[in-house]
Amino acid sequence: MSKLEEVQNTIKTTPGLGKRMAKYSAVGAVIAIPVPVIGPIFGALAGAAWAYSKRNKV
Repeated sequence: MSKLEEVQNTIKTTPGLGKRMAKYSAVGAVIAIPVPVIGPIFGALAGAAWAYSKRNKV
């Protein structure tokens, strides 16, 4: 099983994780708006990564 499949499986089997990742992605994108074009993309990725890393602490 590849790392990508492992992450997808974790998101599917953890209740609420996908929703939380979407929320943090939106917040990260909004915070990064001042940086043209690339800022919101990296902000969204950082937000999703933050939510994924916190999955076991909820």
